[in-house]
Amino acid sequence: MGGRRNWDYRYTWIRDAAFTLYGLMRLGFTQEAAGFMTWLEARCRDAYAEQGLHVLYTVDGDAEIPESVLGHLEGYRGSLPVRIGNAASGQLQLDIYGEVMDSVYLFNKHGYPIGYDLWVALSRQLEWLENNWQEPDDGIWETRGGRQRFTYSSLMTWVAFERAQRIARQRGLPAPIDRWRRVADAAYVTVQRDGWNESRRAYVKYPGSNDLDASLLVMPLVKFAGPSDPRFLATLDQIDAELVSDSLVRRYETDGSDGLSDSEGTFNLCSFWYVEALTRAGRVAEARYVFEKMLTYANHVGLYAEELGPAGEALGNFPQAFTHLALISAAADLDRALEGHRCLPRLTQAGSSNAWAG
Repeated sequence: MGGRRNWDYRYTWIRDAAFTLYGLMRLGFTQEAAGFMTWLEARCRDAYAEQGLHVLYTVDGDAEIPESVLGHLEGYRGSLPVRIGNAASGQLQLDIYGEVMDSVYLFNKHGYPIGYDLWVALSRQLEWLENNWQEPDDGIWETRGGRQRFTYSSLMTWVAFERAQRIARQRGLPAPIDRWRRVADAAYVTVQRDGWNESRRAYVKYPGSNDLDASLLVMPLVKFAGPSDPRFLATLDQIDAELVSDSLVRRYETDGSDGLSDSEGTFNLCSFWYVEALTRAGRVAEARYVFEKMLTYANHVGLYAEELGPAGEALGNFPQAFTHLALISAAADLDRALEGHRCLPRLTQAGSSNAWAG
């Protein structure tokens, strides 16, 4: 409250859009997923070959969203400045291609086979990524402290080309499979060689850093690391020790390296990713405890803000789609794991005030 981390979120982020598609598929809403795929296909077609996809768009597909400050207004409880527009529209966030291709892969497998025109548009985006994935970028958290070679971005580059190969093989679609395999292999080695800090015994935010990054909790979720992989388990232990407080997870240490000196709350998205990582690591009872505790932080209709403050108050974007999509994924994965643990009862609705029932 009273801080500077105030951003205008009245737009469609490609990353969140891809997770929306994934969430719809997990819940069986294939018709809605197909409708959303039409919007995503249009953005892929519109993207310039030399530029790639934009990070965010207006609902009608415009990518020009300049940021400005309304100095005559005061935000909630004195939070300043009040901004409209979002400068993230001009950022480079290389991870978005991995999230898009993962969701397209799931749609193609569990929804409807994708059409040729969409495949051509996606292949053009992958060609751009092939030529640019090693560039420093602004990362998933849209930091304003300068571009880095973020480990998460390399991880999602691997996802993009690994999923593209799967789609091409399953459908027999034309594709430069050998080239895609080489890029996927290079991205995989980059994460393992440069993203791993041996003295830290953890994957870190970017090569040469000592900082942890909660986005790397997704490694087993995207099949990059097995749930019992020693490196991932060591990273999970480090995140437990340094980014988790009373089961709630911070994105990273807010020490000013992201371009802002203000602190922030715990990030609900990361807390649900933490649940799923614990589940996949076999720590099912702990995952259930964290999940059911997270349910108590929803409001009276089961909705979440972006963050939680020190007293459990809602902070940031509200309601935040990303958080609810992570909740869906964590709930589905935990429910499946609990069915495999006969000693534990099946996950059910945790209180009448919460919208989710297992």
